[in-house]
Amino acid sequence: MTKTKSRILTALALTTALTAPALIAPMFTAPAAIAGQTMPVQDFSDLAAKVTPAVVNVAVTMKAGADDGDETRMSDSQQKQMEEFMKRFAERFGQPMQPGRPDGKGRPQSKEKAQAVGTGFIIDAKGVIVTNYHVVGKADSITITMADGTKLPAKMMGGDEKTDLAVLKVESDKALPYVSFGDAGKVRVGQPVMAVGNPFGLGGTVTTGIVSARGRDIHSGPFDDYIQTDAAINRGNSGGPLFDMDGNVIGINTAIYSPTGGSIGLGFAIPSSLAQPVVAELKDSGRVERGLLGVQIQPVSKEIAESLSLKSEKGALVAVVQPDSAALAAGVQSGDVIVSVDGKKVDGIKELTRSISAVKPGTSVKLGVWRDGKEMTLTAKVGGQKDDAILKASADGKDGAAKPAPLSYGVSLAPLSPEARKQLGLDGDVKGVVVATVEPGSPADDQGLKAGDVLQQVGKDAVDSPKAAVEKLTEAKTTGKPVLMKVFREGMTRFVAISPRAA
Repeated sequence: MTKTKSRILTALALTTALTAPALIAPMFTAPAAIAGQTMPVQDFSDLAAKVTPAVVNVAVTMKAGADDGDETRMSDSQQKQMEEFMKRFAERFGQPMQPGRPDGKGRPQSKEKAQAVGTGFIIDAKGVIVTNYHVVGKADSITITMADGTKLPAKMMGGDEKTDLAVLKVESDKALPYVSFGDAGKVRVGQPVMAVGNPFGLGGTVTTGIVSARGRDIHSGPFDDYIQTDAAINRGNSGGPLFDMDGNVIGINTAIYSPTGGSIGLGFAIPSSLAQPVVAELKDSGRVERGLLGVQIQPVSKEIAESLSLKSEKGALVAVVQPDSAALAAGVQSGDVIVSVDGKKVDGIKELTRSISAVKPGTSVKLGVWRDGKEMTLTAKVGGQKDDAILKASADGKDGAAKPAPLSYGVSLAPLSPEARKQLGLDGDVKGVVVATVEPGSPADDQGLKAGDVLQQVGKDAVDSPKAAVEKLTEAKTTGKPVLMKVFREGMTRFVAISPRAA
């Protein structure tokens, strides 16, 4: 038996209190029942008959060693992340399981091939199929099975890991049934929807529900904008279509949120508005070309906004400008806050990432930049995307922060000596002073500074000795504002803003 696959957002199971039915019933009596009427039941039978011929099962065989692990049991790292973040760890739909082991225990032997199943849907009579990238991205061979039992070998035309979309192609001597994308921009919360897929290998399964929410960010990447639905989605539904009542695909089912691995009514679908242009590019060229600005960015915290005299916490703070980048050529500097792109306001790092990614490489854009207490405009000719990243952004704003300060900030500083460089694994290009200790409960500790961080800049001034850093920090105290510090940690540079402790 081939183990089905799914992408799951694991969460801690919550214990619920039981309430006596007698106490609940009067609260939930339907008005129609009081009037002696029956509520009409939505009939999906015509819709199902119309669209299911275009929905296919996707069977994948992967090369030996492609197994990512046992998805039916949580690893120690998954358990830790569950405990820390409650609902942030994402496990792929379609991680391979050992053939013939329905309980999912163990891994394939080195000479065995892992197998998994998912779902796809045909969007062209000539055999173009859409599914999830995580279903087929590691495939050695792909076979699709149609609703009438026809099996056809498939090849991947292209895939995009960032949006979790892939396009397959099959050859057939006859025109194939297909479905079309709808307009996800018109989707309304509460409207009925229908999912069709291959849960646990049970092909042609139809489930129904409503749109529970729109614009969901499940922290899986920079393009999160999911449709949430309570239609049952389980392992094997990955890559399947979410239909509106007109039979148009408004979403591609890709993730579930569950403490058990099964559906609890929290499913997430990539909206067609995001999927359609990606699918078009994958059909044409096999890859998605995105713009690249060439910066590392971080969120603007309340303290950072105050230190920079910004009126709000909107925008994206530039931590590092990469060499030979579009940003460097445009004059963008570390410490700038990008607040708009071509006049469109940037609320945060995700909006900046999406805006630049949507720009065709070689196109010039106007960047609204906040620097030295005022806004200015820079023109950047957007570069092409590198293989591994678009804009390298950190979502939580806490990864790299260091606080060097006199006692009022809660840190002590030391020179960046050859011994310190060796101990910290730093090359000669890294300049600054070392955070020697951080006082528990201090402002520096509150902002996440650690011993071993390298303080490189206080305000707009670089520092190369503890004395210089202390002088700048002392000067900063007189302003009454948080002081902006540039900190280097484990290969990443970030800014943090720290208010001195009251004397």
